[in-house]
Amino acid sequence: MKILPIFFEKREIVVPGDLLAEGDYIAGENTFREGKYIYATRVGLIEYTNEKVNVVALKAFYIPRIGDLVIGKIVEVGISGWVVDINSPYMALLRASDVIERGFNPRKDDLTAIYDVGDMIIAKIIAYDRTQNPLLTVNETGLGKITRGQIIKITPTKIPRVIGRKGSMINVIKKESGCNIILGQNGLILIRGRSPENERLAVMAIRKIEEESHTSGLTDRVAEMLRKEKESGKYESKSS
Repeated sequence: MKILPIFFEKREIVVPGDLLAEGDYIAGENTFREGKYIYATRVGLIEYTNEKVNVVALKAFYIPRIGDLVIGKIVEVGISGWVVDINSPYMALLRASDVIERGFNPRKDDLTAIYDVGDMIIAKIIAYDRTQNPLLTVNETGLGKITRGQIIKITPTKIPRVIGRKGSMINVIKKESGCNIILGQNGLILIRGRSPENERLAVMAIRKIEEESHTSGLTDRVAEMLRKEKESGKYESKSS
């Protein structure tokens, strides 16, 4: 196997203009090629996979993908549906026909009685391309209006770090905080606990991950922090 020159270790932080690799590597996300060299275009963590060089941006907008679970805010109620802010350059659309089971009548049905401006919802992206806004559905179990819990926002590209390898990180947070946690791929996270203290514990863990996502051994440090916090005895032991 041919060994190609690289100039950073995997998951090191790089900045725009940094020389990342030389030779036959493929220039991936947030990189560009100039001659035989590949450079970074964003601040982020470098990844080398299958002879491809990527930079995972530390600060990035969410780009919708079909099948993604998202948490959004109703920002407009129209004649035939709702406009939803999903923390993306693209506003999403939720059709009334997706929500109202019987035949939808725009003259009679008051959509604000279902979702009003300011309401938060859990939804799934069912259609999207760059020629039209993302289309949402709430017509699945677990989707719809959020009525309790607290929502925090992190950089969307750090959601996989919160999940961890094979779910290791998120399972630690759920177990130690006793909270139910729903992760939106768009960077919004819903936390529901048996008490505000339990929710605060989960928030602390997620903020630590956000700040230290570029470091190794993070799962162990998060688990240790949670265990030390729980020694105060203020937290319920079971999830909601």
